[in-house]
Amino acid sequence: MRRVYGAGTGHLLVLLLCLVVAALAARLVANDPAWPRMLVWFLAAVVLHDLVLFPAYAAADRFLGTTAARPRRVPVVNHIRVPALGAGLTFLLFFPGIVGQGEPALRAASGLDQDPYLERWLLLVAAMAAVSAVVYGLRVLRAGSPHGEQQVVHRERQ
Repeated sequence: MRRVYGAGTGHLLVLLLCLVVAALAARLVANDPAWPRMLVWFLAAVVLHDLVLFPAYAAADRFLGTTAARPRRVPVVNHIRVPALGAGLTFLLFFPGIVGQGEPALRAASGLDQDPYLERWLLLVAAMAAVSAVVYGLRVLRAGSPHGEQQVVHRERQ
């Protein structure tokens, strides 16, 4: 199977499951009169990601990898990547609320306004950065102890 397909059976099953879910979603959307507009948004998102966002975050990650590549007991790269990814994904998820789009629809549906979205998103990003910094600090302290240094070196060899 691996020689013919290029990956294991589990990969093929997950891929087929994804295709089934995509087909079901396409079937649901096909009856919606707004499907052309959804298609335009989808294609614009693909183009925006592939031509703008991907090169931007790939360049930022490469820069981070070169500046954080100095030999350290505890690498800092993932302690920056994880909160940055969390901030980016939550920004994309809550973008309309953060920038104030669609307030009449939200107010009609829930009776709430969008005022706290930006503030709460910033607090969430600060919390993710703070947790990452605390975890990094704990790892540095642990690596500084006589037993911690051996554990870090042992993990890097694996």
